[in-house]
Amino acid sequence: MANFKFSQPVMGRRAFIGGALATGAVAALAGCGGGDKGGGASGKNVMNFYLSEPAFIDPYNAQENQGTAVVFNVFDGLMEWDWDSASAVPCCAAEDPAVSEDGRVYTFKLREGMKFHNGDAVDAESFIRGWKRVASPKMETPSDICYHLAPVAGYTEFHDGTADEFSGLKAVDDLTLEVTLSEPMADFPAVCCHPGLAPVPACADEDPKAFLEKPIGNGPFMMTEPWKHNQYISLARFDDYYGDKPSLDGVYMSIQKNPDTAFNEFQAGSIDFAAIPSGKIKECIDKYGESEDGFTSTPGKQCLLGTELSTYFLIPGPQDPFLSDPKVRRAVSLAINRQNIVDTLYEGSRMPATSIMPTSIDDSPENVWEDCKYDPEAAGKLLDEAGYPADADGKRDIEITLNYNGDGDHGDLMSSVQLDLEQVGITVTQETVEWATYLQQLGDKNFSLGRLGWTADYPTMDNFLYPNFFTGADNNYEEYSNPEMDAAMLAARQIQDEEERKAACRKICGTIGKDMPVIPIMFYAHNYIGSERMKSFNYDAQTKPHFETAELA
Repeated sequence: MANFKFSQPVMGRRAFIGGALATGAVAALAGCGGGDKGGGASGKNVMNFYLSEPAFIDPYNAQENQGTAVVFNVFDGLMEWDWDSASAVPCCAAEDPAVSEDGRVYTFKLREGMKFHNGDAVDAESFIRGWKRVASPKMETPSDICYHLAPVAGYTEFHDGTADEFSGLKAVDDLTLEVTLSEPMADFPAVCCHPGLAPVPACADEDPKAFLEKPIGNGPFMMTEPWKHNQYISLARFDDYYGDKPSLDGVYMSIQKNPDTAFNEFQAGSIDFAAIPSGKIKECIDKYGESEDGFTSTPGKQCLLGTELSTYFLIPGPQDPFLSDPKVRRAVSLAINRQNIVDTLYEGSRMPATSIMPTSIDDSPENVWEDCKYDPEAAGKLLDEAGYPADADGKRDIEITLNYNGDGDHGDLMSSVQLDLEQVGITVTQETVEWATYLQQLGDKNFSLGRLGWTADYPTMDNFLYPNFFTGADNNYEEYSNPEMDAAMLAARQIQDEEERKAACRKICGTIGKDMPVIPIMFYAHNYIGSERMKSFNYDAQTKPHFETAELA
């Protein structure tokens, strides 16, 4: 096993010029077709970045890492996460929001002089427009990230179509946005860090189909042409950006179906950033060197292995006749050799999961789930207690199907899980489908034991608890329901003191773990590599690429 270190996320953030515009003339262009500065992403000062085909690059539905990588660089929101202070800091907001005494009303003052890539002004109405698109049921494809706005007053009525206006959002004036919550939520500034909660210009509503393919943002980079599906996405520096001007002229995002193909192109010198294939991490470290902080690639220290704010877990199907028993779920968890998985499949570069909560979010032992360990003997005893004794051949009267998307790199891991479960007498089969079909299966509850990964939308403990375990929450595919924990989660959201809030979340996490509603397997870590051509490039713990601070040698 390689002797990898597990880095915590540390990095500087986007800098600003006191509300003033960066140098450059504003392009007085309008409409979703405007904003091109000519030339596109080409030349020596353009970074070549590997990307899988995104689901969406329109911020209203920035639901997965690939599309979010585009949205994060093309748009700026009210707040952004600062890894140095581990807090939400102003971005388009000129300062921290003012909060009412009852903790329900947040007032954001916006920076002056901000522009969209087509020259339109960024104002309070543009934020309301963007947020309404996220929550609207009238979008041709309704958003999968609308739950971020659920704390805002009027969300339910607007989202279910019984109200035409989103009552919790108000433009007091051009540069003042007032957001009223249904209940206090101390982490709301962190929610505002999500790249999908961005402002959009009027053309997003006037020509939504064009905006879907070539969104007009307000961030440091702009799209030079519509998205070329399964080929590339081209970004160029926005010279009228209100913040510090990026060093890069642009980014060519090369869309590759197979990550191994991207790595081959990296080795050939045509791609600057790619994923390291399975089994090649130690080899790459020996050849290219390891990043000092795990997240920043510099010449000779190019392999990024920092821990991500992500957990890989198995989801017991709510209709599975065996997994509905918590003793069986606990036994399944105890039967899985997580350390063997991370050692053999990931060369020791990842960590066995001790609960749903990544240690990079909070490393308190109170979060640990007792049955997130390898103990096949204890697993057998639990199965005996559940009424499934082993026969003469060691077989038990339990059959489980491992459901997962075959177009991802999950086969080896699932086969390892299968071998472990068969060792304790559980009969296991595997069933694979493509990603879109698999998501449909999860939504329809048509699965036995599925898999999923959860990456923090914003680095808070609540973001791992509420979306996955609150009754009826969007990601609660296992249909876990515990009214006592629901009440505790809502109460924790209202605690203003951060340490007290974390303490409450730890108790919730530990209590939920006793039910084993999902079966955590491992905490993700980076397995990426940058080219020697990059003087400095940061890929953070939320898998967001920071093109705005990148430099080429």
